[in-house]
Amino acid sequence: MASKEGGNGTVGRRLAHVFPHALPVVLAYLVIGIPCGVLETQIGFGPLLALAFSSTFYTGAGQFMLPQMVLAGMPLPTTIASIVLVSSRQLLYSAGLAPYLGKGSRLDAFALAATVTDESFGVNLDRFAGDAGWDVRDGLLLNLLCMSAWALANAAGVLVGGMVSLPTVLMSFGMTSIFVCLLLGQLRDGSTYVAVLVSALLVLVCKLAGLQGAAVLLGAAGGVVCGLVWQVWGRSGGIRS
Repeated sequence: MASKEGGNGTVGRRLAHVFPHALPVVLAYLVIGIPCGVLETQIGFGPLLALAFSSTFYTGAGQFMLPQMVLAGMPLPTTIASIVLVSSRQLLYSAGLAPYLGKGSRLDAFALAATVTDESFGVNLDRFAGDAGWDVRDGLLLNLLCMSAWALANAAGVLVGGMVSLPTVLMSFGMTSIFVCLLLGQLRDGSTYVAVLVSALLVLVCKLAGLQGAAVLLGAAGGVVCGLVWQVWGRSGGIRS
């Protein structure tokens, strides 16, 4: 039986229910995914590889990091560890959605958890909390729409990068600018500021000490740990406003 919100109806009705909520994320992924694909051409990606990679390795931050770290000559273990560390936050997203997934099948719940990202997590969490007709398959469809947009944008970016010679430095500057904008959008509390400052300082110290390969990994890990400690300390009453 279809719900009043259309969440459990036919495919067309479900798509009509979900697509308006997915559209802002889809548009953003189309804009950001193309520069990511252009960067991927610098490490030998073709359109099919970019499409397959984006569909199975669904972490935008990790995909931006990969070509930049490869081009910078980072050791493979450092590259892998850094990307895994950055992508580990996906586990928290899955845990955050877990209370809403009990009414769906285990397969649908697993697929939803496996395809969630920063943006789709926020949309799904809002829908699950405020829309009685939003179910697990709606959430999964939203994730798949976003994933498709990201994968197609990456493939298009590889095509563009193959036809037009764009300086790597220029693309790196563009990606750095995007990440700065994303970072500024996350500066909401003390723990975030602590994580950012500690990460930057540790990366600087590591580079000055000659630890080029480990700088990003140690900086990211140290920043996350210090940010979590600050957050826990604040909740326990260690920080008074």
